[in-house]
Amino acid sequence: MIHSTAVVTGASIDASASVAEFAVVRPGARLRAGVVVHPHAFIGDDTEVGAETEIFHGAVVGKPAARSRALARTVEEAPACRIGERCSIGAHAVVYRGASVGDDSLVGDAASIREQVTVGRNCVIGRHVTVNYNVTIGDHTKIMDHSWLAGNMRIGAGVFISGGVLTANDNRIGADGYDAALVVGPSIEDGARIGLGALILPRVVIGRNALVGAGSLVTRDVADGASVRGTPARVVGGAA
Repeated sequence: MIHSTAVVTGASIDASASVAEFAVVRPGARLRAGVVVHPHAFIGDDTEVGAETEIFHGAVVGKPAARSRALARTVEEAPACRIGERCSIGAHAVVYRGASVGDDSLVGDAASIREQVTVGRNCVIGRHVTVNYNVTIGDHTKIMDHSWLAGNMRIGAGVFISGGVLTANDNRIGADGYDAALVVGPSIEDGARIGLGALILPRVVIGRNALVGAGSLVTRDVADGASVRGTPARVVGGAA
């Protein structure tokens, strides 16, 4: 059902999908069976939304990235946004054009997922989380509220990132402009666990099943299975 106040132009919408009051669905968008779009949500051009996915109030899915001379990084044209089946996109979340969210994943209220981001299956992206450009997140990974993931980083499968975790991708803090070969965030390998409020610096590798204690400042690689904590973080034993 499409509400009479919704604005739908040139989209393909399954008969079992619903588009509520004042929602906007742009040309080329495809809403599969059982999709629910709540009031004031926006579905961008060519966006694909998988079956039984729910998009809550005021969410923006398929937002084009802004272009501005103030940006150090050149923003390229991105492919269409894709949301998998049985997902939940929270109120006022923003998922950019060029992002992909796997089946059975949840994107929390007011989260931001930038272009060139791939989120795996059965993931949680918590409330107010920012996932910057060109980030890959593996299946079954959970990123809790208010965490910030820098551009050009990789997160494996089965990773748990607690609330308020911050990452960085540029040790020169913007002094040299943008070079994708040099501006690189950390890599967090499969099964790693990152404690509340940890800070992880550029290019650091957190090994498989490693544990980073709450409030730690991680300045160097963490071996597979190791536990680290402190400022700077140091090894305190095997994985818990």
